[in-house]
Amino acid sequence: MHRPIHELSAAYRRGDLTPVAVAEDYLARIGAFDGKVGAYLTVVREQALAAARESELRWRAGSPRGPLDGAPIALKDVLCTAGVRTTAGSRMLERFVPPYDATIVERLRAAGAVVLGKTNLDEFAMGSSTEHSAFHPTRNPWDLARVPGGSSGGSAAAVAGGLAAGAYGSDTGGSIRQPAAFCGVVGLKPTYGRVSRYGLIALASSLDQIGPFAQDVADTALLLGVVAGHDRRDATSIQAPVPDYAAELTKGVAGLTLGLPDEYFIDGMDPDVERAVRQAIEVLQGLGARIERVSLPTTRHSLAAYYVILPAEASSNLARYDGVKFGLRVPGRDLVEMQSRTRAAGFGAEVKRRIMLGTYALSAGYYDAYYGKAQSVRTLVRREFAAAFARVDLIVAPTTPNVAFKHGEKEDPLSMYLNDVFTIPGNLAGIPGVSVPCGFSAAGLPIGLQVLGRPLDEARVLRAAYAYEQATTWRSRRPELA
Repeated sequence: MHRPIHELSAAYRRGDLTPVAVAEDYLARIGAFDGKVGAYLTVVREQALAAARESELRWRAGSPRGPLDGAPIALKDVLCTAGVRTTAGSRMLERFVPPYDATIVERLRAAGAVVLGKTNLDEFAMGSSTEHSAFHPTRNPWDLARVPGGSSGGSAAAVAGGLAAGAYGSDTGGSIRQPAAFCGVVGLKPTYGRVSRYGLIALASSLDQIGPFAQDVADTALLLGVVAGHDRRDATSIQAPVPDYAAELTKGVAGLTLGLPDEYFIDGMDPDVERAVRQAIEVLQGLGARIERVSLPTTRHSLAAYYVILPAEASSNLARYDGVKFGLRVPGRDLVEMQSRTRAAGFGAEVKRRIMLGTYALSAGYYDAYYGKAQSVRTLVRREFAAAFARVDLIVAPTTPNVAFKHGEKEDPLSMYLNDVFTIPGNLAGIPGVSVPCGFSAAGLPIGLQVLGRPLDEARVLRAAYAYEQATTWRSRRPELA
C-alpha cells in the first residue's frame, strides 16, 4: 500500500478510505508476503480489525482521536502487550504473555492506532542483523538474500515492505537507525528519557530508548509526538514539555550550522555510502545550511566502551530469567541445576556471549579496569558532543559504514559489531538522532544519512531531515515484494 500515515488520515477525513479497509489490506499483505520477509512474530488479526472498526466509527462521527487514529502500526516484540505474547525473540520468553501494556502501547491505543502485531528482532535486542532471533531470520525487502539490520529489523522490514504503515523499535546502540538505513525508511532514536521505557524488556537500561520507524519524516514526527512525554512509572523519564514536532518541520535549514565529523569517514567505508552522504550534505548546503568540520576524537573508542557497558548491564538485567517466576523452566534435581539448564536452553549463543562478557567486566578485580574505564570514555564522548554543539546546531554523518550485507556473511562477532560504529556514540551521549534515506548503492541498496542533535532537540533534528527529504526523491522509491 505504501501510503504514509498522514495521507491515510487525510483519506479517512475525505471518506476515500476507511480504517477497516486499510487494516484488511495490510493484513492481506502480511498473509501474502511475510512468509518471504519474516517481519512478524505474532499477528493479532482479530484485535486489529476490532480496533479498526472502532476507529471507523469515530471517523464517521467526525471525532477521530488524532492523526494516528486508524493507523496500522507494528511493535517490536520487546514492548509488553497485555494478553499478547511478548517473546523478545527468545525461547526464554516464547510463551510469556504480559498482564499489562507498555506505556507507549497505552498511548498508541489511546490515540486510536491499530496494532497489527509484534515484529521480529535479534534475541533480547542483541544483534545488528535480525539473524539472531530464536524463531526465524528477517529478510530485507529490497533484497531477500540480505539482512534488514538489527536489532529492530522486523519493524524496519515491515515498514519498508508495506506490511505496516509505521512501527516502533528500541535503539541501544543503533538498533533503530541502522535497520532504517538498511531498509530505506526513516528511523528516529529520541533523547534518552524522552519516551518512557516502562514495559520495555530491558537490554541495557542506561542506553535503551524507544523510537519510531516511518515512511517519511512527517510520519516520524507524528509517531514520536504521540508517545513522547513524562511517565511517572519510569524513573529515567524526563519532565519536559513535548513540542509539536509536525508544526516545526517546515522551518528549513537556512541559517543552521551543520557539523561534519572527521571521524565518521573512515578507511574501509563503502565508497557508495560516502558518495551518497557527501552528496546529501551538498543538498543541505544548497538549502542554505552552513557546513563546518568538527572533531569527535573519542568516537574511535566508543565501540570498545559500549561493548563493556552494554554486556555489563545486560548481564544484570538478564539475571531475572532463572526459571523461577516467569518464562522458560527446564526441570533439574535442585535449584542450581534447574537454573543452569533453563539458561542454557533458553538463551542463544549471542546472548550467552554478552552475559559472559558482562559478568566478567563486573567481577571483582576487573570492575575498575573495564566497566569503570568504559564509563570514563562515555563521559568523554558526552563532553565532545557538548563541545561540538556549542559551535554547530546539528551534526550530519553516515548512519552506517556499509549497505545491507548478505545473510551469513558476517559470522565473526567483531565484524558484526562494527556495523554500529557510527550510531553507538549517540547512545553513549544520550542524544537524539535520525536516519533518513539519502540514496542507493550501485547494487540498488538503500543508504542512510544520520542527523544528530542536542538533548531534547528532536524538533530541529526532524526539521533538517524533512528539509533534505523534501529536496530529494528517495522517499518515493519502494521495494516490490511481488
